[in-house]
Amino acid sequence: MFIRTMSAVALVLGLAASAAAQNATAVLAAASKAMGVDSLPSITYSGSARNGAFGQSKAIGDPMGAVNVTQITQYTRTITFAAPSDQNALVSRATGTTQPPTIPGVPAQAAGVFNQNVTAAQLGNNWTQALNVWTTPWGFLKGAASNNATVRQQGGQQVVSFSPANLKSPSGQAYVVTGYIDSQNRVAKVETRVEHPVIGDLPVEFEYTGYQAMNGVQVPARIVQKQAGLTTFDATITAATPNPPNLAELLTVAPPPGRAGGAGAPAAAPAPAPQVAANAAPPVDKLGDGVFRIGGNYTSLAVDMGDHILVVESGQSDARGQAVIAAAKQAIPGKPVRFVVNSHPHFDHASGLQAAVAEGATILTHRNNEPVLERFLSGPRTLTGDSLAKVTNRRNDVVQGIGDRDVRRGTNNKVVELHHVPNEHSDGMLVVHLPAEKVLWSADVTVVNPNPTQLATLRAVHTATSRFDYTAFIPAHPPNPDRPLTKADVTSAVGN
Repeated sequence: MFIRTMSAVALVLGLAASAAAQNATAVLAAASKAMGVDSLPSITYSGSARNGAFGQSKAIGDPMGAVNVTQITQYTRTITFAAPSDQNALVSRATGTTQPPTIPGVPAQAAGVFNQNVTAAQLGNNWTQALNVWTTPWGFLKGAASNNATVRQQGGQQVVSFSPANLKSPSGQAYVVTGYIDSQNRVAKVETRVEHPVIGDLPVEFEYTGYQAMNGVQVPARIVQKQAGLTTFDATITAATPNPPNLAELLTVAPPPGRAGGAGAPAAAPAPAPQVAANAAPPVDKLGDGVFRIGGNYTSLAVDMGDHILVVESGQSDARGQAVIAAAKQAIPGKPVRFVVNSHPHFDHASGLQAAVAEGATILTHRNNEPVLERFLSGPRTLTGDSLAKVTNRRNDVVQGIGDRDVRRGTNNKVVELHHVPNEHSDGMLVVHLPAEKVLWSADVTVVNPNPTQLATLRAVHTATSRFDYTAFIPAHPPNPDRPLTKADVTSAVGN
């Protein structure tokens, strides 16, 4: 009886799925006809755009802030949906002249070129890149029609979902793309999720409004992209050409100035900064009683606080975060890592935090970062397969915001001072002062030959810390070649 009942349920579910697929076929056919997609192997469209600094903005919750938004004039994007013959060929290219933002205290930056390119190989194996094709209105309709989409109604819209073939997340989960088709058979919104080291399952949304007929194709006059609910890009589209005759030219990246057709020797590149592999055991140096420097290109500190360990900076990845925590526990055995200081929430400095949270540590960060960073670290992690995704009973409230000055005193009377530094790089930056050891640690400060932008941040740190008594200055990114730095080096760099 149980087997018969289950078979009946399976039959009903199978019929429902089949009906949903059939309904999706009809919905997609109507939308493709209305939008002119049936005979659209390629398209180019242009206008102007604004690009924000997602994960690298002054205020982490405002990627489009005044000191972070880049204006893009003559914005042009070209996409081909035809099967490529060369895996290295571009299937999508976006370009345009950029005007970087104005940053107080920094000379005006020169205009540049926006480049966002997707190759045929990336289209088939890299969802972070491929979504830039399949989340466009036309790409969505083509992708849904080829991948057994399903449909449901929500209000006055048809909600269509599909999973792209042959693409799996690091955890093995399939990606899902969902599009919202309005009553006029136009794609109003497309959303998906992609793995992200800080956020986990990162929601990526594209909103399409103000449709206009352009050369037989329906084209949105406004495109807005959101990531984790934050607007990160918007474009105003004023022209579009379906199946452009100069497609090959539009999908070709021009060679750099001074190099004709890619010939000639490339310019000499600067020597790479010294790095330690993220998953390798990093070098550990003792700075004082119970204080250790953990080497690498995101230099960390481990401090014995008597009954626990305080770590400064967990690094740029889950693997690096795990390596830092392991090194701290080896240097200070028998004690838990209870706190991890996040210097600022830029993603290159926050991508090791999942390892810290998985370890059970509380993240200490400036209060300006707390609400957004807490939200980022609290989301689902079904796609990542990282250390935090493997924690069965995840904690809530893992981020503790602190004020402009916070003094941590261990049960062994060890003192760690955390100081906020106002600057244009991050409004939530902390520096760490160890008064007994006369050490000052700071992220994103360049002392040796800083450029104008780096010099502005260095000056901000120097202004906030010049009264501190320290002899050793430890930057998260060591100089190249690496050498010990002193307060005199900082003072000299600021003076120069």
